[in-house]
Amino acid sequence: MRILKPAAMAAALVFAAVTAHAADLPDLKGRSVVAVTENAYTPLNFADPKTGEGIGWEYDAFNEIARRLNLKVEWKLSSWDTMIQGVREGQYDVGMDGITINDERKQQVAFSDPYMVSEQFMLVRADEKRFTDAASFKDNKDLLVGAQAGTTNFYVAVYNVLDGDENNPRIKLFDTFGASVQALKAGDVDLVLMDKTSANGYIGTNKGAFKIIGGPLGSEEFGFILKQGSDLVGPINAAIKSLKDDGTFDKLNQKWFFDYNNQQ
Repeated sequence: MRILKPAAMAAALVFAAVTAHAADLPDLKGRSVVAVTENAYTPLNFADPKTGEGIGWEYDAFNEIARRLNLKVEWKLSSWDTMIQGVREGQYDVGMDGITINDERKQQVAFSDPYMVSEQFMLVRADEKRFTDAASFKDNKDLLVGAQAGTTNFYVAVYNVLDGDENNPRIKLFDTFGASVQALKAGDVDLVLMDKTSANGYIGTNKGAFKIIGGPLGSEEFGFILKQGSDLVGPINAAIKSLKDDGTFDKLNQKWFFDYNNQQ
């Protein structure tokens, strides 16, 4: 009889527990699903600068969910402003793009359980000294904020930083989230709001270009979106719990918010 050393025994027990938990998940028999994202939200989803391939936290997370549920995933790309409509109409089975769970969107699509909690922070250029928080930004009428229309970042800019006017000329709109960050880097705007994990991603991949100032301006939960009434909601929620329980999400956080940055 082989005697396991304590470390090996512990690893074996963890593997057995994970395997047993995974075995409790629904088997969807190789069903095909179409998943959609934007490839513009580092490090959740973006194009690999070396290969052009879509990579990121959400890709890894949903691919692992699909593996555990025995799903086959076909990935598609969509702009943010058409993604929710595409999922609502059944063009895609599941969508993801750091999408905040809120009551307005629940009228259009179904949400999974949260897979990430996001707080909005102020990303600025590394040499920024004109303001230190939302109040001092608001007081300087010459300063501009970049945002993507209809996103959480846009609404936080409107209601948490400025005066509640969605047509405020100090908000410069961009077609993609990534474009707003490039405008910040180029000096065309002075602030972009984003969750801290993504902010750290941009800081890590643009050495010496950006920094975070001030404290959090709100908290949101991210979820996958699906067509209302989709029978995938329950299995995906079960898989999300599985990935949380066995530490897979923690490993993805380490990979994309820390390790990936340090390799660039």
